[in-house]
Amino acid sequence: MGRYALKYDEEFLVANELGDITGEGDGLFHNDTRLLSRFNLTVGGKLPSLLSSGLSQDNVYFRANVTNRPLPELGGQRTPEGVIHIERSRLLWDSRLYERLTLTNYGDYEVQAPLRFAFATDFADIFEVRGHVRQSHGRLLPPRIDAASVTLAYEGRDGVVRACVISFSCPPDSLSQEAAELRLVLRSGARLRLYLEVGTEPGPAPDDDRYRRAAANAHRAMRRKRRRGAYLDCPRGAFRTWVDKARADLALLTTELPSGPYPFAGIPWFSTPFGRDGIITALQMLWLDPSLARGVLQFLSENQARETSSFDDAAPGKIMHETRRGELSATGEVPFRRYYGGVDTTPLYVLLAGAYARRTGDLGFVEQLWPTLEAAMRWIDGTADSNGDGFVDYARASSIGLVNQGWKDSSDSIFHADGTMAKPPIALVEVQGYVYAARNAMAWLAERRGEGPRAQEWRRRAKRLRAAVEKRFWLPDLGFYAIAIDGTGEPCRVRASNPGHLLYSGLPSSQRATRVIEHLLSAAFNNGWGLRTLADGQARFNPMSYHNGSVWPHDTAVCAAGMAAYGHRHASAKLLSALFGAAVHFEMRLPELYCGFVRRNGEPPVGYPVACLPQAWSSGAAFMMLQACLGITIDGLSGVVQIDRPELPPEIDHLAIRHIAVGNAHVDLAFQRVSNRVAAAPIGAVPPSAQILIRA
Repeated sequence: MGRYALKYDEEFLVANELGDITGEGDGLFHNDTRLLSRFNLTVGGKLPSLLSSGLSQDNVYFRANVTNRPLPELGGQRTPEGVIHIERSRLLWDSRLYERLTLTNYGDYEVQAPLRFAFATDFADIFEVRGHVRQSHGRLLPPRIDAASVTLAYEGRDGVVRACVISFSCPPDSLSQEAAELRLVLRSGARLRLYLEVGTEPGPAPDDDRYRRAAANAHRAMRRKRRRGAYLDCPRGAFRTWVDKARADLALLTTELPSGPYPFAGIPWFSTPFGRDGIITALQMLWLDPSLARGVLQFLSENQARETSSFDDAAPGKIMHETRRGELSATGEVPFRRYYGGVDTTPLYVLLAGAYARRTGDLGFVEQLWPTLEAAMRWIDGTADSNGDGFVDYARASSIGLVNQGWKDSSDSIFHADGTMAKPPIALVEVQGYVYAARNAMAWLAERRGEGPRAQEWRRRAKRLRAAVEKRFWLPDLGFYAIAIDGTGEPCRVRASNPGHLLYSGLPSSQRATRVIEHLLSAAFNNGWGLRTLADGQARFNPMSYHNGSVWPHDTAVCAAGMAAYGHRHASAKLLSALFGAAVHFEMRLPELYCGFVRRNGEPPVGYPVACLPQAWSSGAAFMMLQACLGITIDGLSGVVQIDRPELPPEIDHLAIRHIAVGNAHVDLAFQRVSNRVAAAPIGAVPPSAQILIRA
């Protein structure tokens, strides 16, 4: 069965097509703890027959339409299949699951509908659900059973009591710590509604008013998030459905923190703030919605490391990789309560700050961040280069930390041509590109602050790094960059997608960029659904692996944006079309990743079994690639929008982008395919404070 996800703030739910929770990777989770590990509905002792199910367009509602299977004889009456229709509708709001069951008797006689809700909670930490074997557990507390509610509770080893309260709108005929049974009677043509709620604490009895208020509040909150920033206006059809769904998924994953909006990485495994994921998602959406970047920057600045900790892999100036709120993180059984084991997050933070300042002209906000940016650069220019070779590298600081600390962070992702693992400290090629871009961003910001000498020094360091990367990472015989240089000083002569990120930073020369693009567009990388993380034919290539041959939409998007930066917009458009083709087969939602098997006519892409869906940077991939195709850059400081030789993917011939913020003004833009080129023009009058420059 398929899986459907709902989310609001720190809570999310994953259930199957019937709306049931079966206890594998699904459940109702709150702050990284599973509150419900089983929640199944049966009618007359049997699972109902599924008619249809799905999410509302705005991701607020899940609805399943089911009907009864043949019911056992009750009171001398047999009820065949398809007499009772049940609509199961649910949503999340304010740390509670609200569910409404609407039962309708379409028979011409009175029927009995014996419902049974079987439920359980294991209070498992998210890492335990993923397979972590615990050292020890806390203790389950005695259940409390009232006339219409059950309270299940657990005291963790961290001393925190976590509770799950299940409440019904009417007292069940039988209620225990494992199930609720209701023997309902429906007259011919009658309709009956039953409400239930699941929360972390008791509340008023569920009823129609509470359900409707929660639904109205959830819709309003989602509408506010979806209406942030500019939006795409293109003809109705599959492409429009895809981008609308991607925007809705980003809204679903975006949580309103005190510091501002933050895109949680993905459901179910990564529904929490991740530094790298948040930054890349913010970069993907920056041209349309800069408020997301501001929220990400604010949160990460507040959580920047200020002291050294081997357990947390922290050092002053480092930007957070991940934060968790579950029991295992709180007790230190896993190191992710606030974990800094990401080598790329810190330069990406600086890169995003510079990009945000250019895009918005909001130098005042960046001025507030300036001490954190300086601290980040001190780490980059200091302890981040552990062996003094001029490259930022990593080696985990504790035995339970991440072995690999770039975006390909599985333990087998960085290796040599013969398949042997790279030895730490490891300098990844794309990280050097991020550092190069970060130094140039700091130079630009320093100039805005009137600090010319410091700006010159950062530019000199960026230039030196560029020369060093070109000398040490470039492999002349392969015409490609090594994925890394390991602790022995040897390059890892492996063809992986990482140099595509180097293109995004603008580090390679145009000649070498062209060679990299040729490699990435070859059949070894491009499988027809996107770019593989590792080229076919390399050691450890496996199209079913996590990082060694699969396709990650965000990775393809960053590579495509890098290609466009070197003028290869047509290639970006083709890759956008490839991702769109994959999205069609994944019900218009790109998962975290999928397998890297070759595209064959009439066959769908092969899914990765435990991929997150939705995933923020997969949803944002469409928008990053569309910006790359259209050649749009926005300078909020000078009020200039530049459009450079735009392209459109073959699926659409025209589109508009409306309400683009340019400084304090807003503009609308139209793009139209005309013969073999794409024309661009403003829609309506351009405000005096804005300027649009178009290069056909």
